[in-house]
Amino acid sequence: MSGNGKTKKKSAKKIAHVLMEALPYIQRFKDKTIVVKFGGNAMVDEKLKHNFARDIVLMKLVGINPIVVHGGGPQIGSLLKRLGKESEFINGMRVTDSETMDVVEMVLGGLVNKDIVNLINRNGGKAVGLTGKDGDFIHARKINMKNDDPEKSSEIIDLGHVGEVESIDASVVDMLGHSNFIPVIAPIGVGKDGHSYNINADLVAGKVAEVLKAEKLILLTNTPGILDKKGRLLTGLSIKDIDRLIADGTIDEGMIPKTRCATDALKGGVSNVHIIDGRVDNAVLLELFTDQGVGTQLH
Repeated sequence: MSGNGKTKKKSAKKIAHVLMEALPYIQRFKDKTIVVKFGGNAMVDEKLKHNFARDIVLMKLVGINPIVVHGGGPQIGSLLKRLGKESEFINGMRVTDSETMDVVEMVLGGLVNKDIVNLINRNGGKAVGLTGKDGDFIHARKINMKNDDPEKSSEIIDLGHVGEVESIDASVVDMLGHSNFIPVIAPIGVGKDGHSYNINADLVAGKVAEVLKAEKLILLTNTPGILDKKGRLLTGLSIKDIDRLIADGTIDEGMIPKTRCATDALKGGVSNVHIIDGRVDNAVLLELFTDQGVGTQLH
């Protein structure tokens, strides 16, 4: 046999091994709902975006019901800058007046959402874009933030159209997910006042996973996962472990809301949560269908 023939045979064996490794996971997750929060570098790197879309289509083809929730902070900031409007943040949350909310809806519910829908469709899927306005899906309430200054603790900071999830009617998402369609959700909710509210995408993903009693919630990030103080990846964490790691400062800053979202989802009935490195090609498939995974699993 020629060297080229041996190489092809070796490559074929490797592919067969990968498929056999994936088989029990495919069997386990068939007909299960998996919510994936799409964000970070995976949303702006063209290669990662295409790989993500193919991951989602493959999940659907093997009988899993993927639901995608996405963010879009950098894209919102970019358009605001082009319009000559400065972005203002308080404790990591964007101050969102009526004019900014118009831009948020345009970017999240329009440009970003339809870009993801188009990518999935181009790769053989049937994606449908949604915001919380569709099917009266996400009910929001306005966030009122207290001032961190002890001398002004009674003062309420008005963030404008920034909200949190009050309740979710996921019937439209459930219907789509259990058909041939893939729901792609922009995190915009509607308040009792009829106004639109910008909601953190991690929170929306967590609440959708809770309501649908999803098998898994997967959060894509720009980090390898949850790291200890020496930079080593931690996995197999419980809710008690997360509380301890926050208390001792191992989990801090931007990872705190993600882990809080994860523990809330677990308490709400989601079987497992994964915080994974979205900078890795095919990160979702690696986490779902291999023994190794590419991040932190919480249970």
